[in-house]
Amino acid sequence: MNDNASSSEKLAGDLKRIVRDSEELLQDSKVVVGEKAHEMRERLARALESVKATGRNLEEKTRECARATDKVIRKHPYESAGVAFGIGLLIGVLVARR
Repeated sequence: MNDNASSSEKLAGDLKRIVRDSEELLQDSKVVVGEKAHEMRERLARALESVKATGRNLEEKTRECARATDKVIRKHPYESAGVAFGIGLLIGVLVARR
C-alpha cells in the first residue's frame, strides 16, 4: 500500500508540475500572434483544464482509498497484521530464491 500511495503522490506532483509549466507556457505565448497560435493556445488551455480536473479526481480517489484502508485496518487490526506478515514473507521467499 505504501508503494501505491507514494506512486499516487508522485503522479499528483508530476501533474501539478505539468500544470504549472503549461500555465507558464500560456503566459509566455501571449505575445505570439496569428490564428494558428491562438488556436494552439486554446487547445493547450482546454488540455490544461482537463489535466487539472484529472489531478483533482486522482487526489480525491487517493484520499478515499486511504480512508477506506484506514477503516479496514482499524476494524480488523490482527487480520491486517497477518496479511501484511504473509505478503512480506512471500516477497522475502521470492527475493531469496533469486
